[in-house]
Amino acid sequence: MIHVFYLIPYISLLFNLVLVPKTESGPVPPTPNIILIMADDIGFSDISSYGGEIPTPNIDRLAAEGLRFRQFYNMAKCEVSRSVMLTGLYDKNPAAQSMVSLIRNEGYQTYQFGKEHFQEWVPERCYAKNNMDQSLTFWATTEYFVPPDGKFSRPFYLNGERVEVKDLEFEQKPFYKTDVFTDYAVKYIKKASKDKEPFFLFMPYHAPHYPLQARPEDIARFRGKYKIGWDVLRQQRYERMIEMGVLDKNHELSNPTSNINQFRGHPKGDEEIRALIPKYRPWSDLTEEEKDALDLEMSVYAAMIHRLDLNIGRLLDTLDEENLTENTLVIYLSDNGACPYDSNRDFDSPPGGAHSYRTQTAAWSNLSNTPFRYFKQFGHEGGTHTHFIARWPNVIKNAGGFISQPGHLVDIFPTLLEVTGGEYPEWEEETKVPPLDGSSLLPLFEGKERKEPEFFISGFGENFRMFRKGDWKIVRKNGEPWELYNMADDMTETTNLMDEKEGIGNSLIEEYTQRSKTTDK
Repeated sequence: MIHVFYLIPYISLLFNLVLVPKTESGPVPPTPNIILIMADDIGFSDISSYGGEIPTPNIDRLAAEGLRFRQFYNMAKCEVSRSVMLTGLYDKNPAAQSMVSLIRNEGYQTYQFGKEHFQEWVPERCYAKNNMDQSLTFWATTEYFVPPDGKFSRPFYLNGERVEVKDLEFEQKPFYKTDVFTDYAVKYIKKASKDKEPFFLFMPYHAPHYPLQARPEDIARFRGKYKIGWDVLRQQRYERMIEMGVLDKNHELSNPTSNINQFRGHPKGDEEIRALIPKYRPWSDLTEEEKDALDLEMSVYAAMIHRLDLNIGRLLDTLDEENLTENTLVIYLSDNGACPYDSNRDFDSPPGGAHSYRTQTAAWSNLSNTPFRYFKQFGHEGGTHTHFIARWPNVIKNAGGFISQPGHLVDIFPTLLEVTGGEYPEWEEETKVPPLDGSSLLPLFEGKERKEPEFFISGFGENFRMFRKGDWKIVRKNGEPWELYNMADDMTETTNLMDEKEGIGNSLIEEYTQRSKTTDK
């Protein structure tokens, strides 16, 4: 069943328009607001506008009123994706610039509420405390509820200063991280609107990254619905994706894969934790007790996505109320595919509440990443292929349409720089500033063509790297030999062509090696 899009009528912006010069392509829109929403560890098919059964009506609204990309690449890992997106570079470079600082230079109010996580090479100028007018952040990973002992894995920072939960302002009790970030975002959207100042709002929501924790009422909404099992649900998602036009029918549904993580540093030790991790099995082979426990796990995960969608709806409703919808560019994407890394599991507690610290099972991650293979960290499409939605009513007229040309996180920096009229420097004092690796997506928003980038890079570190040029892609896992796939014919990577097309594969390997581009630590 495809969920109905929730369409909300727009309120006129006539009082807010200004006289602007005309170009050959027509009037230039007034300075837009920007909201950049990044979900965390959510699979390609987990939202209903990309074929999922989890109802996400507010994200669906963005899709219905904007554009969906069929192919968009991330860097397959949390900190790498953020580092690349906010610097616009695949390379480590101490002269990297901050996308936000350059936008701020154009008179924007800048806000960030959510996760902060960079690689060590990213300059201090990129951190929220240095380029955000208002921010509430945490580093990498921490709980959604206040833990029973009151001690979060990592603290929260309000405008760069450590803050306790008791000192934060939030509407709904008990404290739940996803809701609280939105409380702050709504407050400052309204402030910027009152002050008549353009704003850039970065919402790096943590959901549905582990730990699997959700409000009880949200979990209850889904409890029991996943007893149909991952095999049936994966097939249903695949068929919906074809029906909706997200995926071409010539791309097969890949076989499910197991988690091959190395479980580094788990207190139980590698061998003991490996023995506890279930390998992929057909759902029909499980006991009723196993099915019930796994239904709970996926119900919590779905509840976290549902809560994320509710909060995105709060942002959209605020834009409507403040008459800002028409001229606000809203971008929604994920930092990488779903995560099966059971090395973080707390096997003694069921998922859901403040007492638990659990992750998804690999078989559920396969469902999340339908129709692709593998997971977060991998250069295969399951790790690096994200959904990407852009809505900007003043500019995007092909509402509900699809973009087939591939894009990448490195394209966001030049896109927002062009949208805001910012200038990218060539020099910083006596240091040459590296050119941006991506190119603007604005022509695609406007219904035009853009020159496709020469190549794309993704995957976490050299052991899980991918390199794509045109329709051809090389990828490897765990340092094994490179694999070769034709993305036009086989986006789900079911047929390795390295032996058959060895010349093409070796040419790509040589080009990648010469470029020596890496974003690993």
